[in-house]
Amino acid sequence: MALPSISLNSPIGDKIAWARRCLDEYGPVLLEDPVVGDLLLRLQQVSWATRAEMADLGLVEACRICEEEEGGSCCGAGIENRYEGIMLVINGLLGVELPEVRSSQESCHFLGREGCLLRARHVLCVNYLCNRVANTHDPSELAGLRDKEGEELKLIMHLYDRIGEILTAR
Repeated sequence: MALPSISLNSPIGDKIAWARRCLDEYGPVLLEDPVVGDLLLRLQQVSWATRAEMADLGLVEACRICEEEEGGSCCGAGIENRYEGIMLVINGLLGVELPEVRSSQESCHFLGREGCLLRARHVLCVNYLCNRVANTHDPSELAGLRDKEGEELKLIMHLYDRIGEILTAR
């Protein structure tokens, strides 16, 4: 059975429902694909390395303080609208439980108590550093993080394309 189309402008609840249906119907096929399997493994490794580097640089704590104590805005409500259905499928394949409801009306649908719930994130979410954070670190300190982010985004792009090919062929 073909999946109904979903657009970038669809409400986040519709995108999540679409991704869940896609995972139910095609998840095993996607996971059996050797290219998808390899890319998922590599993405998981790079994603964890990126987050570890962010923690080592103090960015995780700085963002937590901003969000919880200073009324942050980077992960504000509406950011989730940038996510497409296939990105949510990628997250599902990585074991992410896509939430039915957001934890805070002021925050992104995917922001949980421990930070972002997603393992595969939108380019904006991966690359963005506010001026306050960027200005407290020498660019050479951020070089390793930026390299990891670039690898993460490259893997997401390849996964997105491969999953799109498989779903289109169904």
